[in-house]
Amino acid sequence: MAWRTRRFQQILEPADRIAEVMFGLIMALTFTGSLSISDAGRNDVRAMLIGALGCNIAWGLIDGIFYVMIGFADRRGDSLAVQAVREATDPAQARQLLSKALPDEVVAVLTDEQLERVRVRLSDVPAAAMPPPRMGVRDLLAGLGVACLVFGSTLPIALPFLVFHEVPLAMRVSNGIAIAMLFVAGALYARAVGGRGWLIGSIMVVLGCVLVAMTIALGG
Repeated sequence: MAWRTRRFQQILEPADRIAEVMFGLIMALTFTGSLSISDAGRNDVRAMLIGALGCNIAWGLIDGIFYVMIGFADRRGDSLAVQAVREATDPAQARQLLSKALPDEVVAVLTDEQLERVRVRLSDVPAAAMPPPRMGVRDLLAGLGVACLVFGSTLPIALPFLVFHEVPLAMRVSNGIAIAMLFVAGALYARAVGGRGWLIGSIMVVLGCVLVAMTIALGG
């Protein structure tokens, strides 16, 4: 309930930010990976850059909208769960509803007496102090943040094609940047979840390459 609200109010958690960067990287790599080093000309590179940037802008906006919708739905569901607990006339039923609303890890360490105290505290809170959630500035900032992350992760991969005239050199530099970004994203994700940075970073590189290869093979 409140823990999900705080989560959304932080705009984007580290795991969310890393996931959006990974998404943008994979989207960009599907374009650069489909470019032929031996046959590609400047017109092909220009078309690839327009496609990669345009696609990531579109998907960034779509992903941002869905992020806001999902976040609002979570908060609305929490609000309805609290309302159901407050309106339940049977204390046992109210505790059961409260147990379903709380994370399993929390419920596992709470006794019926502790749940009852929480139920009573919720019932004592004035209705005016618990208004239903509404979309606001933080929601818009969250959606904008998602869109910027998806699009921004494209730029480092696309930049070598703007700096270097030789397509093979630009491709190698772009791939090197992509691999480094995938590894760093994995290492940061490991820090967020408590894993080993070098291991998760290496897995992210392999996973990213596999997903890109699958996407290109399927015509994406």
